[in-house]
Amino acid sequence: GGPGSGKSVIALSVLGELARQQRSVMHATGSRSFTQTLRRYAGKGSTRLRNLFGYFNSFMSAERNGLDVLICDEAHRIRETSVNRFTPKAKRERPRPQIEELIAAARVPVFLLDEHQVVKPGELGNVDVISAHARQLNLEVEVVSLHDQFRCGGSEAYEEWVVDLLGLDGGKPSVWAGDGRFDLRLADSPEEMEAFLAAKQAAGETARMSAGYCWPWSDPLPNDSLVPDVRIGGWARPWNVKSDRSVGDAPGSAFWATDLHGFGQVGCVYTAQGFEYEWSGVILGPDLVARDGRLVTQRAESKDPAFRSRKALSDAEADRLIRNTYKVLMTRGMRGTVLYSTDAETRAWLDSLIRVERGLETIYEPSGG
Repeated sequence: GGPGSGKSVIALSVLGELARQQRSVMHATGSRSFTQTLRRYAGKGSTRLRNLFGYFNSFMSAERNGLDVLICDEAHRIRETSVNRFTPKAKRERPRPQIEELIAAARVPVFLLDEHQVVKPGELGNVDVISAHARQLNLEVEVVSLHDQFRCGGSEAYEEWVVDLLGLDGGKPSVWAGDGRFDLRLADSPEEMEAFLAAKQAAGETARMSAGYCWPWSDPLPNDSLVPDVRIGGWARPWNVKSDRSVGDAPGSAFWATDLHGFGQVGCVYTAQGFEYEWSGVILGPDLVARDGRLVTQRAESKDPAFRSRKALSDAEADRLIRNTYKVLMTRGMRGTVLYSTDAETRAWLDSLIRVERGLETIYEPSGG
């Protein structure tokens, strides 16, 4: 299912119901931010509840069928193996595929995913890959589509418009004339975008800014402050905190999307993924620009270290990951999205496609105005 289709709501509902039935069950993701947020809020006050939430790489030594059910949320983030720098040498030599570890860990493994949210090299969770591994083990596979089943305040028409805009399913960009459910706007500057979102935040609604990974990302300064790395003209803001430790008033990375003090930093895709907020501001960097009536990617503009090696990551793969990154960022907002591009030609092209009120002059009207 796509963004807002209810994947995580269903995952947590199933987890709670099975736990009440005394079934052995766990919830796992490949996202540190998502898992730590669940441990903080859903598992609050109980070690037993916090232990229900784990990571995909936690099952290398798990007992076969040791769980009744393993719920793998954000399963598009499954990686080739669970090996990392902390893995003992003995386990590094012949690692099993991570998918096989997850399938083996429970009698019923459940995978919830959105194939357009693969944004990092090495992530390979999709229906075909998971199904192929299961069938090799002579296991039955049941695929359930959530696209038309449930949405958390979002707009299916908007999501389809984003997919076509980014050319992810072979569609072509189309005009957005509004659907009465979702507010899409185009800002003329980052200052204008931030002012709109700040007004929403001040009115008690959740709002965040995010961007493609097109600026350097510095470590905090010795005085415990963040470096304003995201610079556009005279406007500058820091990225979200790199680590789990807060820096000044800025929350640790895992809580950027849920802590009120996350506003004022620019979130990256790895921090925003898995979360929703009411109003989303997205900065399209120079890695995605409009040329000749369509969006094209410029890999060299990305500052993501994972994009540096063409041996490890082909241009075609980089193109797909950049497009998927903006798919994730542009579908975090539940009520509305404000777009700003650093490229003038791209701003003009977007302006020709967004045929609803685009001015931000209403931001100071009271709620309901």
